[in-house]
Amino acid sequence: MSEAEAAVPPHSAWRYASPDGTSRPSLPEVHASVAVPQGGLWLRRLLAFAGPGYMVSVGYMDPGNWATDLAGGSQFGYTLLSVIMLSNLMAILLQSLAARLGIVTGRDLAQACRDHYPRPVNLTLWVACEAAIIACDLAEVIGTAIALNLLFGIPLIGGALITALDAFLVLLLMQRGFRYMEAFVVALLTVIAGCFLVQIIAASPPVAAVLHGFVPTTQVVTNPGMLYVAIGILGATVMPHNLYLHSSIVQTRAYPRTDEGRRDAITWATVDSTVALMLALFVNAAILILAASVFHGSGHTEVAEIGEAFELLSPLLGLGIASTLFAVALLASGLNSTVTATLAGQIVMEGFLRLRLPHWARRLLTRGLAIIPVVVVTALYGESGTAQLLVFSQVVLSMQLPFAVIPLVRFVTDRGKMGRFVVPGWVAGLSWIVAGLIVVLNLKLLYDTVLG
Repeated sequence: MSEAEAAVPPHSAWRYASPDGTSRPSLPEVHASVAVPQGGLWLRRLLAFAGPGYMVSVGYMDPGNWATDLAGGSQFGYTLLSVIMLSNLMAILLQSLAARLGIVTGRDLAQACRDHYPRPVNLTLWVACEAAIIACDLAEVIGTAIALNLLFGIPLIGGALITALDAFLVLLLMQRGFRYMEAFVVALLTVIAGCFLVQIIAASPPVAAVLHGFVPTTQVVTNPGMLYVAIGILGATVMPHNLYLHSSIVQTRAYPRTDEGRRDAITWATVDSTVALMLALFVNAAILILAASVFHGSGHTEVAEIGEAFELLSPLLGLGIASTLFAVALLASGLNSTVTATLAGQIVMEGFLRLRLPHWARRLLTRGLAIIPVVVVTALYGESGTAQLLVFSQVVLSMQLPFAVIPLVRFVTDRGKMGRFVVPGWVAGLSWIVAGLIVVLNLKLLYDTVLG
């Protein structure tokens, strides 16, 4: 029996999905490489499982989210905080499903699709996912290039070319071990959260208004302009590649591949991702609160571009370091997203095609496909063109989202594949509602962007 087959519980229909024995574990170089203590304090087990959730949370606060959060806060004050909270709750649910799929079946989402769907469908799903990863990488290149320009005055084209070097950063981290990669991500997340915490304290937003913003209101639906921005926030929040990523990296833990071990792993992995995504909620909410307090409150209701926010932040806030902290957080966000996008690309390519490339080659290929349009658009249209390209990258991500969400919900609600770990009926119903809502909202965003 192969290692991959042994990882699948005997009650699962995927037990004999690969009779030729050619299946490989997801991310085989780090599979089950992180020790998990058996027994003892619950805190030790929680800390052993802590990490994948924070790597997933990176995608929920990447540079692609910043523009929608800035626009929402500057135009409509605190009202759209309820939309950020709703999208974050959707993300918590979907990521818990992705973790469950990986832990129970021993397959990531790409491998599960390959085993379930015919080859033409798999090729379509692979192409769509690769397009989404390139679009995500596009946002990272733009965000990092803008941050380098704001901090060091490096031209956007030069900053975009510099981002190619991060391929070797990911390679170095992978060689050191998966825990080192997680530590790197958590360190940068701490930098991002710290930068925004200082700015929020300096802005001193009215607590009552902020809390009221988290209460849903019909105004979000009845106001066309607000609805458009709200859909943009929802569309930019749930990242399709994160579902592939999470279903894989939860398997880096060396939990017992037994029913009891899987049940325990599902619990701690869900806690890990929920806590981490609450940090993402804080960062996204902080960007919107900052924009609402500083820009909307002073009458600057049209601020939607990152560069414009950087220029106005320090003068309006009265804190000289505010703009620098904003750019530092943006740079940390771009670097962090690089790590997770690289892993997601490897997972998708190996899962759908069983095709393995050296990590540096895979990274340079993906990053090169993202750098070329940034360089061309910046040369032709300048910074305004780059901002429009950032929006376009989010539209591409929206187009791919149904191709990841629907298979995920389909698998975790199938008792034949999940056995006794199939999600309860109420979770299944809620998952399909969320999937349907995300699909409808993203199609609306796509329609408005293309034809609006």
